[in-house]
Amino acid sequence: MTTATRTRDRSQYRAKHQPPQRQQQDQAQPRPVRKRQPQRQRQGQRRTRRHPHDDAPDTAGEFARIAALPEGPEREALRQQVVEAWVPMAERLARQYRNRGETLEDLEQVAALGLIKAVARYDPERGSAFESYAVPTIVGEIKRHFRDHLWGLHVPRRIQELRNRVRASTRALTLNLDGRSPTVAQIAEHSGLSDEDVLAGMEALESFSTLSLDAELPGADDGYSLQDTLGDDEPGFDLVLYREAVKPRLEQLPERERRILYLRFFHDMTQSRIAEQLGISQMHVSRLINRTCQRIHDEIEAPRPGEQPVTTPADDGQRTAA
Repeated sequence: MTTATRTRDRSQYRAKHQPPQRQQQDQAQPRPVRKRQPQRQRQGQRRTRRHPHDDAPDTAGEFARIAALPEGPEREALRQQVVEAWVPMAERLARQYRNRGETLEDLEQVAALGLIKAVARYDPERGSAFESYAVPTIVGEIKRHFRDHLWGLHVPRRIQELRNRVRASTRALTLNLDGRSPTVAQIAEHSGLSDEDVLAGMEALESFSTLSLDAELPGADDGYSLQDTLGDDEPGFDLVLYREAVKPRLEQLPERERRILYLRFFHDMTQSRIAEQLGISQMHVSRLINRTCQRIHDEIEAPRPGEQPVTTPADDGQRTAA
């Protein structure tokens, strides 16, 4: 018997005597999947930055050198180099707060100041990235600038523009005048504004903060506040307005009704005394007062051509009839 015959017989025997479940498992067993190896990065393909901002430079080495150097010119020059590397990020943060009543140039200067503070205070040994420390420092400096140098209330845009132009001209002229404060005429000539606009801008520079009415005044020992300097509502003012409004209507009334109202409201006489003086009953006086007051009330509320109706207290007639 040849070798080929023996091999064929063994295969037939195994196929005949092997259990069906074993055969199904062998047939159902999947072929091993070949794992795909990660492709190499294509040449020229941009890698994903580790920083959340695209303008975040890698200055970890510079900060390590700064921490190792003593105070001196070399360390200061290295700090300046780091500041210049992070300036684009500071300017981007400043642009997020533009169109809020402050010029972009001023905001960028404030952001640069916050960046300088962040570089000076950053400690690389704490393990956090410089960007995570610099961003809140710069944003906090910008918000502090808005709080300390802008109004807490809405101010017309024209006043804001005058303030910015006057401030810019004042800074430029101060540098040229060796630190001396420029005059109103010099600021007006430099900025192209009138003297009145310059004065308005200068006043706006000092009038941007709000004060609490409940805050105690400086030097007050008894808790005296601005609220104490304000007057209260004076009911007599409303009474004067009402009397001036009814005078023309009183002149148009009949003699008896006009006399009754004068005695009641201008001489403070009671209805009983008026009735006694006119020789009529107190009930009749009450009806005349109510009817006349309602008539005057309707005439006051009736709008003139092109005017809005005048509103008086709803219970005015009831109050006067009492």
